Amino acid sequence: MSIDWTAINAKLPTEKTAEKKKERKDLFNQFDPNGNGILSLAEVDKAIRDVLNIDEVFDAKPAIMRAFQAAKARGVSKRGDLGNDYIEFNEFRFFLLSLRQYFEYWEAFARTDADGDRRISLIEFKEAQSKIEVWVGPIGDIDGEFAKIDTNGGGMILFDEFCKWAIAKSLDLEDDDDNIVVE
Repeated sequence: MSIDWTAINAKLPTEKTAEKKKERKDLFNQFDPNGNGILSLAEVDKAIRDVLNIDEVFDAKPAIMRAFQAAKARGVSKRGDLGNDYIEFNEFRFFLLSLRQYFEYWEAFARTDADGDRRISLIEFKEAQSKIEVWVGPIGDIDGEFAKIDTNGGGMILFDEFCKWAIAKSLDLEDDDDNIVVE
């Protein structure tokens, strides 16, 4: 399946302009159907499907979860402890940026996970070495790199482990549209 990265980026108003901030506020309000000013994971998940209409991202639940967790941990809530479990508007831009980035990591992970079991085995990692090197650069010791990523020592790379490695390696898919403002 080919991802339309340009279309995805166009639906995520991340630029730091007055116009895009207004778009973000309107989008936040659409994500927040009960109007309480905070977004739960369920509201975010539903809005990705119903408001953004991005099925590829909606189907990437681990990417949504990682972006949600990153955004809600971004700062201290203005609502006390209650708000720390939710995304507030001041965290929403970071959520959108994180969603786009974690979706890219999810896509790379899925392209490496040949059998689709949501884990990457050493065999899968070795078989995908040439495409992984396009995303992160040369890997000298493929077995050592796998062991470094597999931080829990389970013999498989899980998505959270892959993300930590991808961030450290500045993973960048060759076919995505990097035209998204991250300043």
